[in-house]
Amino acid sequence: MLKRIQKFFQRIVLFFFGSTIFFVLLYRFVPVPVTPLMIIRCAQQIKRGEQIRLKHHWVPLSEMSKYMPVAVMASEDQRFLQHHGFDFTEIQNAVKERMEGKRKRGGSTISQQTAKNVFLWPASSWLRKGLEVYFTALIELCWNKERIMEVYLNSIEMGDGIYGAEAVAQQHFGRSAASLTRPNCALIAATLPNPLRFNSGNPSRYMLKRQTAIMRQMRHIALFPSGR
Repeated sequence: MLKRIQKFFQRIVLFFFGSTIFFVLLYRFVPVPVTPLMIIRCAQQIKRGEQIRLKHHWVPLSEMSKYMPVAVMASEDQRFLQHHGFDFTEIQNAVKERMEGKRKRGGSTISQQTAKNVFLWPASSWLRKGLEVYFTALIELCWNKERIMEVYLNSIEMGDGIYGAEAVAQQHFGRSAASLTRPNCALIAATLPNPLRFNSGNPSRYMLKRQTAIMRQMRHIALFPSGR
C-alpha cells in the first residue's frame, strides 16, 4: 500500500514538473492565448450578470512603441535588465518600509509578475508565492529578457476587460501599440498598480502626476540591445 501511495505521488510530481517545463518552453515561441486572470475576470462578469468583456490582441515586441517597455521598467522594475528574476534590493526596501509602518508596497519584478499572470492566480497565499518563485526562475532560465517583456506586455491587465498593449492602445487611444507616444506609454504604465481603478483613457490629476514622474524616470532606462 505504501509503495502504491509513493508511486502515486511520484507520478504527480513528475507530471507537475513535466507539464510546467513543457508550457514554459512552448510559450518561449508561441503567443499566450489566455491567462488565468482573464478566465477569472470573465467568470466574475458572468456572476454579476454582465456581458463578457475581453479585449486581447497579441503583437510582437517589435510591433510595439519602443517607449512601452521603457515606461513599464521605469514604473515597475528599473533593474529588470540587471537582475535574474528577483530584485533583492527592492525586496529589502519593501520589508524595511513595512517594518517602519510605512505604506505597504510590493517588491515584485516584471519577471515575477509575468510568471504570476501567465501561470498562476491573483489571490495571495504562501502556495502561490512559492509557485511564483518556481515559475520566475524557470522563465528566467528558458526565456530571454525580450521574451519576458513581450509576454508581460501582451498578458498584463491594463483596464476593465483589457489585456495587453495593443488592446489598451486601441481602446483608450484609438491607435495601434506601434503608434503609442512616449506620454501615452507613461500614462499606461501609471495605471499598472491598479488598472481597474486607474483609467489611462480618462486620467485623473493623480494619474497625470504619475505620468510626469514616470517620464522623468524613463530618461534613465536603457533600451534592449535590439533597440526595444
